[in-house]
Amino acid sequence: MTERVLVAYASKNGSTAGIATMIAEALREQGLAAEARAVGEVESVGPYDAVVLGGALYAGRWRREAVRFAWHHEADLTERPVWLFSSGPLDATAREGLIPPVPGVQRLVDRLKARGHVTFGGCLQDGAKGRIARMIVKSGRGGDFRDPEQIRLWARGVARELVKEVATP
Repeated sequence: MTERVLVAYASKNGSTAGIATMIAEALREQGLAAEARAVGEVESVGPYDAVVLGGALYAGRWRREAVRFAWHHEADLTERPVWLFSSGPLDATAREGLIPPVPGVQRLVDRLKARGHVTFGGCLQDGAKGRIARMIVKSGRGGDFRDPEQIRLWARGVARELVKEVATP
């Protein structure tokens, strides 16, 4: 049986969507049936065996849509393996070491009994939506701080856990 994995995300400027796509690709490379979908496109997590949920961080908070998704699907999420990821730091800190989840995300980790959380670097470039985002880019503090290899390695770890579970009766 192939595990079906939903990689759901809430993204304003596309960075988190890009990370979700990289995660889904890495999971598929490991033999899992994974798809990345915006949280607003997901009616039910019922068809999935596992869920990876990601949100962009703005001012130390996840995007509201990601939080609402978690609360709305809480009962179903707690019945399957769940991992969370955040995206946001516009510097190299996410590559340099583990960044603990912000308090609101930590509450979701605990409430959903998530198996793990990781924070990846973000991306903010020309064309960003939102006044503050445009100011950050204009000031020269924007850029792409996502690390595709870090993302793939983390996703492979998720895949190993899922494949190991399926193999264990």
